[in-house]
Amino acid sequence: MGVLKLIHSCGCNRQSVNEDCNNKRNPPVASFTPHNETEKQNMKTNKTSRKAGFTLVEIMIVVAIIGLLAAIAIPNFIKARATSQQNACINNLRQIDGAINEWALETGQSNGAAVASAQTVSAYIKLNANNSVPSCPASGSYTTSTVGANPQVVCSLSGLSTTPHKLP
Repeated sequence: MGVLKLIHSCGCNRQSVNEDCNNKRNPPVASFTPHNETEKQNMKTNKTSRKAGFTLVEIMIVVAIIGLLAAIAIPNFIKARATSQQNACINNLRQIDGAINEWALETGQSNGAAVASAQTVSAYIKLNANNSVPSCPASGSYTTSTVGANPQVVCSLSGLSTTPHKLP
């Protein structure tokens, strides 16, 4: 940016237009003197600006909080999964037990008659998508006993201490 100076044609540098000059014949002439750009840069103050983003400490705190929440939640998810598998298995045992009772009534079986397998009563139970008797969701296997026995059907996971798969 430039500075506007008044320079008289006589060569004197007057501060005001109203001041007298030795040379009265030549009025002042306006001239434009360019301002040096390097001077302006020196007048700027360099501000230290913080870049946008997260610090390492902030990221570590977030990771620690997520780890703490995971440590609390994961055991509960595992327990909920085991409980739901137990409930599904017990419902399957109820269905198979009811199917054994229906089979015994319709075929005239008496108490103590052996039931070969759960497939024997497949006509009396709702089959799964594979057209077979539902199996234990926790990879257990079902074993049938005799008609009238208590229980008539047992899951191989009935001996678990935390979530036993057995009829109440």
